[in-house]
Amino acid sequence: MKFYKPKFWDKRDHISFISVLLLPFSLIGIIKNYYENNKIKKNFYDFKTICVGNIYIGGTGKTPLVINLASYFKKRFKTYIIKKNYISHLDEMRLLESKHKVIFEKTRELSISKAENEKAEMLIFDDGLQEKKINYDLKIVCFNSLKLDGNGLIIPAGPLREKLDSIKNYDVVLINGDSNKESKNFINKIKKINPNIKIFTGKYIPKNYSKLKKKKFIIFSGIGSPHTFSDTLKNLKIKFNGYEKFPDHYDYKETDLQKLRHLAKIKNCELLTTEKDYFRLKKSFRKNINFLKIELSVDKKKQFYKYLNERL
Repeated sequence: MKFYKPKFWDKRDHISFISVLLLPFSLIGIIKNYYENNKIKKNFYDFKTICVGNIYIGGTGKTPLVINLASYFKKRFKTYIIKKNYISHLDEMRLLESKHKVIFEKTRELSISKAENEKAEMLIFDDGLQEKKINYDLKIVCFNSLKLDGNGLIIPAGPLREKLDSIKNYDVVLINGDSNKESKNFINKIKKINPNIKIFTGKYIPKNYSKLKKKKFIIFSGIGSPHTFSDTLKNLKIKFNGYEKFPDHYDYKETDLQKLRHLAKIKNCELLTTEKDYFRLKKSFRKNINFLKIELSVDKKKQFYKYLNERL
């Protein structure tokens, strides 16, 4: 199913009339979250567990952080990444599998059982903060510095899976992207809700951009925050002459690639996409498709991992 996030979700200066109309439906989510947080029994496990998630839907940098964590901890522990088996998330699974050991089952409980059989020592969950049955040792919630908490409302009136007050149940906040006035105000807002939470920032570091600077592109993506891709390219001075946007986790068809290739030919450009989108493409579609490879760099990395190690 195609789904584009509505623009009114991110109107921070005022609440739109549509959001007001949808507020009664958001109450269902609020009641559900209250029940899950207070009534569901939590399961404990012998291995170490870290959950990286979000409360803002899509585009917060969860997967790059999971890769960062797995690269660090697999040097000390037998580490597996747990990713719930959503067919629409095959792109993230392929990206993770290209770098680390991943368990990708229909439920997180099945993945945990498989990890026990594999004698895992560390599990890193890509998403799952809303899985209240699991007692994670560490809970990290990610935000994008431009989107933050959007209009602050629960789905469908806003982009939040749960109220920002849920921050009081988490250990670490990571804000990805360039710092700005709104993100600084947001940090103060978080500290008022949870004075004990640790707040870190991070940035996306491009790895292969030198080869791309000599060319001109038509770019395309199907990610939660498409502006991050185009903004990154502009900052790197990578030239592009058009941006074709698709829904988050979009399943590209052959006809989509034919249209993109035709457009690139007309404008005498090559095609460029994100690393996540590249792995979403079938192998037969990938010929002559360029992708921007990025890694997440956590600011104050030593302090970040020092805190995580102290808590595990």
